[in-house]
Amino acid sequence: MKFIAIIPARYASTRFPGKPLALLGCKPVIQRVYEQAVNVLGHACVATDDERILEAVEAFGGSAVMTSTAHRSGTDRIAEAAQKLKTDADVIINIQGDEPFIQASQIETLCRLFDDPHTEIGTLGKRFDTIEAAENPNSPKIVTDLRGYALYFSRSIIPFIRGKERDKWLQEFPFLKHLGIYAYRRDVLTAITQLPQSPLEIAESLEQLRWLQNGYRIKVGETELETVGIDIPADLERAEAFLKLHTT
Repeated sequence: MKFIAIIPARYASTRFPGKPLALLGCKPVIQRVYEQAVNVLGHACVATDDERILEAVEAFGGSAVMTSTAHRSGTDRIAEAAQKLKTDADVIINIQGDEPFIQASQIETLCRLFDDPHTEIGTLGKRFDTIEAAENPNSPKIVTDLRGYALYFSRSIIPFIRGKERDKWLQEFPFLKHLGIYAYRRDVLTAITQLPQSPLEIAESLEQLRWLQNGYRIKVGETELETVGIDIPADLERAEAFLKLHTT
């Protein structure tokens, strides 16, 4: 089975404009993401809507393709990129352009999900360490069936543990945090970008609920590693500290 990583990267982030080009340990953030992906998969491409990002990627020897500025999600952007690349990859992995520390084991876990022929879309979850973290609506939760397929994603803490004090819930159930890394079979990626927004997606503002509500099967792999994404300038400082800690 052939895999390719396509990395969506926008310049005009409202919370951190120019984020993909911000320097992290003397390299642009986007270069670190690209190198992590290529080291595992051998093939990667950045999908961007800005010439500055395109030029930066080409300057370090990477592959990049220009996409529309009108896309509402990274999924739509990588679907356009896949068409432009005319890729023959069986599975396309969506690695966000602000995840410079995505680990080889996480990418490999995603790939292994497609050993199951019923897997149409793959993603990752990590067990919450504290109940306070699980209650954060900015950290979506996943519940799965007994075969590891997603039943639902929610900003609310799910499931509700009846008859137990809230501070004991993590001892009763493995609450899973959703990590926003996806993989799609190529034909499925094309199909899901044609779907209109669904009621559940609109309610929770979670794109993956559109796919579930339309009957697509999302297999969830579990990782013990946390992602260290960069959303705001302050995150870049934490990323610098993380980089120094893991390179000395």
